[in-house]
Amino acid sequence: MPGPGTSTLVDGADADRISVLDRALQYGDGIFETLAVHAGQPLLWERHVARLRAGCLRLGLDMPDEAVLRAEVERLGSRPERSVIKIILTRGCAGRGYAPPRVASPTRVVSAWPWPEHPERNARLGVAVRWCRTPASINPALAGIKHLNRLEQVLARAEWGNEYAEGLMRDPDGFVVEGTMSNVFAVSGGSLITPELSRSGVAGVMRAEVMAAARCLGLRCEEAWITAADLERMDEIFLTNSIIGLWPVTALAGRTYPVGEMSRRLRRTLREARCFEGDAS
Repeated sequence: MPGPGTSTLVDGADADRISVLDRALQYGDGIFETLAVHAGQPLLWERHVARLRAGCLRLGLDMPDEAVLRAEVERLGSRPERSVIKIILTRGCAGRGYAPPRVASPTRVVSAWPWPEHPERNARLGVAVRWCRTPASINPALAGIKHLNRLEQVLARAEWGNEYAEGLMRDPDGFVVEGTMSNVFAVSGGSLITPELSRSGVAGVMRAEVMAAARCLGLRCEEAWITAADLERMDEIFLTNSIIGLWPVTALAGRTYPVGEMSRRLRRTLREARCFEGDAS
């Protein structure tokens, strides 16, 4: 059952379970979004909907009516000042076998969760991160979208306790992909760099927002193939997602990094644009 403080709608009705025949349970056949809600308003809504629609198109799922989805999100996110909303779309129920049913009846799950208790200092003073041993697999057919197959992230996150805020994942060729729950950015010589995600990883909505903000500020921003050694040589490193906003990295692989001016400048810009609601600093 959902955890304490959690409310859930399944296909618009109050419920806390789906069928054991649902293809999400049988095969991980679906996609999801995790978004921040502040004062009843979902943040970065247009970007989340666009990625959800792109995921539906990639997997051949029916995209739910946006107005219906928005109403459900606002209904669950209207009570606390801040909450996390998770949207799950599955292909629905079917019999055995990998072949998708010719006529599908998708399942839509919208749940509200309490705001995570991340330490305020993570955003202000930065975090220590580590390299994960578990690789992020290469699959261009799934790269970029937020599908329900998260076992790689589960295994990677199991590699440490609470001594690190995040773990960074590489693909089998050694290229940096992302964190277990975040996207990665680095600064070198005044330019902003983020890993290329055409073969692996999730193209985060906050990642897209950071790239857009950087360009509006006149900063050079590029996607590139980055090795672990490349990343460790960068001037600044920071992590992003739609809940944490932006966390500077101050320690990785025995090296320390400053909370740099690029990180601070971009974080101020994102907060002024109400892209996330974290600590008050």
